[in-house]
Amino acid sequence: MYFCKMNISRTITLICIAVGGAVALYAQAQEQQNQYILMSGIVLLMIGVYRLSRNIPSKYDEQGEDENSI
Repeated sequence: MYFCKMNISRTITLICIAVGGAVALYAQAQEQQNQYILMSGIVLLMIGVYRLSRNIPSKYDEQGEDENSI
């Protein structure tokens, strides 16, 4: 059950990153740039990057555990 939930969350995150990047590039490539579409693409991209980075452990957490065990 947990494994399935993790894959759905990761899939949603990757979709947010891909769609946000594609929307931002599409809005940037047009001759008449629509600022709202560009901003929504960037926001969607940042939400995806935040969700992805939230699951990456800090390198300082591992060093702190080693110092406490000595």
